[in-house]
Amino acid sequence: MALRLESTGAVGAELRGIDLRHIDEQTFESIRRAWIDHSVLLFRDQTLSNDELVDFSRRFGSLDRAPEQENGRCCVEGYPEIYVISNVLRDGVPIGSLGAGEAVWHVDMSFLVEPPMASMLYAIEIPPTGGDTSFCNMYTALETLPPELRQRLHGMGLKHDATYNSGGFVRKGVQPTDDPRKSPGTVHPVIARHPESGRELLYLGRRRNAWLVGLDLPESEALLDAIWAHVEHRPDLSWTHHWRVGDLILWDNRCTMHRRDAFSASARRLMHRTQIKGKPVLVA
Repeated sequence: MALRLESTGAVGAELRGIDLRHIDEQTFESIRRAWIDHSVLLFRDQTLSNDELVDFSRRFGSLDRAPEQENGRCCVEGYPEIYVISNVLRDGVPIGSLGAGEAVWHVDMSFLVEPPMASMLYAIEIPPTGGDTSFCNMYTALETLPPELRQRLHGMGLKHDATYNSGGFVRKGVQPTDDPRKSPGTVHPVIARHPESGRELLYLGRRRNAWLVGLDLPESEALLDAIWAHVEHRPDLSWTHHWRVGDLILWDNRCTMHRRDAFSASARRLMHRTQIKGKPVLVA
């Protein structure tokens, strides 16, 4: 079948008229190609069971197990691949992770040696306002970086911190520290090359506890501030999605960042996430 694609702006596209429970191999290959080309794909009006979400996710590759949440839980019972993102309480205990606060710009699990190459997020319950998710195009972020700044970053490694998650919570089993030279994490090239599109990109991960390896902390902080100011203050780099129940978004975790707006803690938000295993980030 021919895909009905509509660009969402700075990054991403909506694919219309597709029921992800029933797609043949040719349609899947078209979806995969569109994902590589657009980095973020939106599918509206899906009605996926847990099994169907896992099955569709597995067509892209092997799945990661859901990480343990700050509350000690990790996944949907019986589905170790499905991570629960929610502020909903059951018997006074959160059923998921990240609460109702803002989730700052980040790449999923970039503190790992092999971060996931893709993530999927499926909307089951959404608040009446807030909780929107924004995506940033890291190809364009690099292309629009001032030349002198890009030259300084050439060949540099960036340490991605493993202390805090995107909601600001300390990860399970980690001793918190705010010295990025001593915190757990992994060094990745700050300018990388996408293994499938072949395009260069800016690979930042997240701002907190980041460190440009080999620089004194004040110099690293100043340079990172300049890079992040460029990324955060250019609306032409990002697109914001306003969720509806039944939305599924697939994003390329290698060439995008994402963030979430806060929402009222009295409202309910329930999302299921899967992640496709990746490989080490490639040096440009």
